[in-house]
Amino acid sequence: MPEVADVFRAHGPLWRQTVQLSLGQLKVMSAIEQCRSAALGGHVLRCSGCEQIEVAYNSCRNRHCPKCQASAAHRWLEARQADLLPVEYYHVVFTLPAAISAIAWYNKAVIYGLLFDVAAETLRTIAADTKHLGAQIGATLVLHTWGSALTHHPHVHGIVPGGGLSPDGERWVAWLRRRMSMMTIGAPQCRQTNFGTAAPGDGPSLALMEAGTPSSARIAARFCRRTGLASRP
Repeated sequence: MPEVADVFRAHGPLWRQTVQLSLGQLKVMSAIEQCRSAALGGHVLRCSGCEQIEVAYNSCRNRHCPKCQASAAHRWLEARQADLLPVEYYHVVFTLPAAISAIAWYNKAVIYGLLFDVAAETLRTIAADTKHLGAQIGATLVLHTWGSALTHHPHVHGIVPGGGLSPDGERWVAWLRRRMSMMTIGAPQCRQTNFGTAAPGDGPSLALMEAGTPSSARIAARFCRRTGLASRP
């Protein structure tokens, strides 16, 4: 089956002559076209058992390359397994409204940093409230800057364990799905944190996507690490 790199190599030169691309877009196309080809050089692999030698071309490691990111996603998932607890996990999403997304386009580092801060503070603040959980929680947060239509759509995916440590750190406090659902209702109380200049209701919104065993946390993590381009149907 043809890959994205094959399409870029075959049709990229003509397409680049007919449309105006940014320097960043040109760099991405060039990286994907050259990925694992002689253009990037190679390295030698030798089996310590049978002494068989293979030559492999180097990867571009571009964060938009579907070939590189598929491997990176697998390694990232393996690394996260050690972080998973034997509890239920929840997949939550914090999304910036259009007004702030437009600002983020020109102030990426600042706005994306604030989005992470607000997401983390919202989860911690509401979980610490005895009306919801009354415990200290942690979460894995991953930034996405595009939506399903590949347009600018900043949002943060979170993988949240179904519980946390009691304030004294001596016991585990578990929550039910109903409590987590109520937590999303309480989220607006923290929406204006660090977004004080935004209009009322213009802070990040919080949505509960799914819940389940640690296996669903792996599903959520796989979703978090996807790229905008793919070589599969």
